[in-house]
Amino acid sequence: MSLLINNKRYNSIHFTGILGSGMSAIAQYLRWQGLNISGSDRLINSEDTAEVKSGLLDIGCQIFEQDGSGIQKGTDAICVSTAIENSNPDIAKAQKEAIPILHRSDLLAAIIATRKTIAIAGTSGKSTVTAMIFEFLFSSGKSPSLISGASLKRLEKQGLIGNAFQGTSDLLVVEADESDGTLTKYNPFMSIILNVSKDHKNEADILELFDKLTSQSDFSLINADDKRLHSLNSSFSFGLTNKADWHPDTYELKSHTSVMTRNGIQYQLPLPGLHNLSNCAAALCACEKLGCDPRSLSDAVSTYQGVARRFTVYQTMQGVHVVDDFAHNPEKIKAAIKAARGISNHLAVIYQPHGFGPTRFLKNEYIDVFRNELQADDLLLLLPIYYAGGSANKDISSKEIIDELGTVAFEKHAPQSRSDIFDMLKKKVKPGECVLLMGARDPSLSSFARKITDLYGGITG
Repeated sequence: MSLLINNKRYNSIHFTGILGSGMSAIAQYLRWQGLNISGSDRLINSEDTAEVKSGLLDIGCQIFEQDGSGIQKGTDAICVSTAIENSNPDIAKAQKEAIPILHRSDLLAAIIATRKTIAIAGTSGKSTVTAMIFEFLFSSGKSPSLISGASLKRLEKQGLIGNAFQGTSDLLVVEADESDGTLTKYNPFMSIILNVSKDHKNEADILELFDKLTSQSDFSLINADDKRLHSLNSSFSFGLTNKADWHPDTYELKSHTSVMTRNGIQYQLPLPGLHNLSNCAAALCACEKLGCDPRSLSDAVSTYQGVARRFTVYQTMQGVHVVDDFAHNPEKIKAAIKAARGISNHLAVIYQPHGFGPTRFLKNEYIDVFRNELQADDLLLLLPIYYAGGSANKDISSKEIIDELGTVAFEKHAPQSRSDIFDMLKKKVKPGECVLLMGARDPSLSSFARKITDLYGGITG
């Protein structure tokens, strides 16, 4: 088997940074298609990436140190992401050997062109809606394939890494990330635009990308509840209000679940929060357009198992709720806090910003969301900014954000390390209250969430 990119076929591809969520998903899919796949990663020996490494090895991928040794005589091309710097040893070796260097989006675009692809875009909720559509289609007998930026719990239980799957139909569900602008390379059958907010780019720049994606799609769905999307070309709309073509007749938010009804059919989602209900509306709308029966979809919604680190709630022996969430921009943080507020009125919020550039870009929005969403008796802990390596202008810190919050009703700190927060959490958080951990990119955050649960006697059940 081979992959056709710009009229050239590639049979053997080396992924630089293969243990990352987006890269490992594409690597798995291509390996299942019969390509020879190798890769390297700077975290090759980390406990936090051990399961991904093991999963790739199990399906026949080769994993190397990130020193150029993985690029061998038979390598047709190397695949890199925007996060890989030109000084990387793999890139130097490829340049020396005159081996083509392809961006991950070039591979994904080529894959999208071979399938009836549903591409999910938006600054928030992409991974969740991707997972919902995949699960709902699968439950409806459609057997789709999957390339996602996050691991589905249902697939993890099957012994897979969880962010990719090979189905038997021509349907493919993919997460289309706007952060580096490359989604304009995609020409899917269906595009779904969830929302827009300032994230890696300004709203106007992101809207241009989304407009390009919808214009290159055979069919497009947009969220009618986000008025900023109304300028986009769309075939149909979804939402929670009657502004949308597809909308529920009624809905209700509960502490751990959400419920909506449409045409006499009830959909009970085992996730809290208005944002998750909106995500579910997007997925249901798309699946109905793809021929799924609404009553079958009702069963699929109630058995949805979720995505790793997307509002994963741990109940502890001492009655404290610990929530692990991928939120990493102001809108996602706002949504996560609102959902956690449904569990407890008193919150201990821990956030680890990622990247000095993104933190600098969003500093004022971070300050606004913490001021507006946190209240008396809450606790805010901003961990040091996650640094993934490479060149960076380290002219901002979490302490600067804490200081610029000024006088607020809640308690706030910028601890120097994770170990510094345990005593504060133990003293501050009482049974029935909630610890909300948020952050992205850092693969150690999941194990950190488990350490927090240990403070309160470990996880029940």
